[in-house]
Amino acid sequence: MTQQSIIQQTIEFVKQTLVDAEGGHDWWHIWRVWQLSKKIAVTEDASLFVLELGALLHDIADSKFHDGNEELGPQKAREFLKSLGVEDTDILQVENIINHISFKGANEAQDFRSPELNIVQDADRLDAMGAIGIARTFNYGGFKNREIYNPDINPNLKMTKTEYKQSTAPTLNHFYEKLLLLKDRMNTPTGKLMADQRHRFMLTYLEEFYQEWNGEC
Repeated sequence: MTQQSIIQQTIEFVKQTLVDAEGGHDWWHIWRVWQLSKKIAVTEDASLFVLELGALLHDIADSKFHDGNEELGPQKAREFLKSLGVEDTDILQVENIINHISFKGANEAQDFRSPELNIVQDADRLDAMGAIGIARTFNYGGFKNREIYNPDINPNLKMTKTEYKQSTAPTLNHFYEKLLLLKDRMNTPTGKLMADQRHRFMLTYLEEFYQEWNGEC
């Protein structure tokens, strides 16, 4: 089976698996991360095959929607890729992308790196920023029935991984606990450049939000 046919079958598998997914983590999120990954890869030295598979499968079973199970995503990816005859070395690299891509809180250090992970992680973080990032954040907040904003609940910038995963804070807090931190955590020159623009847009949005909240405009 050719690499292109494997990619195509992976696309169909992801579409089917995520057909009823929450709107911020559905096929279109995957599609955007996939496209961004290919854009970033143009100036990077990495395996396009591995990073495409990693981008397509990175949220195949997001732990947020599976009772915190962080093993399910890599397992599903491995079983699927194995069924297509993908080499074990490539499968392992895809598993490493899935295992290490997520933001786990401001104080959690990342203990694994690879060129392919760096690219897909940048693409995934870019999709959490800017106009689309704002839309996804409030979509997920609504999905979890969270307050939009509560001025009496301050953002927590010192959360552990467990606290971050279990947080039920108002949606606006997520900007400070994750989204505004991403600009300085990008891996590639292209990712950093794109993140800067999206970061500035989020700051403009927050300024407008607070003015409207306080009835100033």
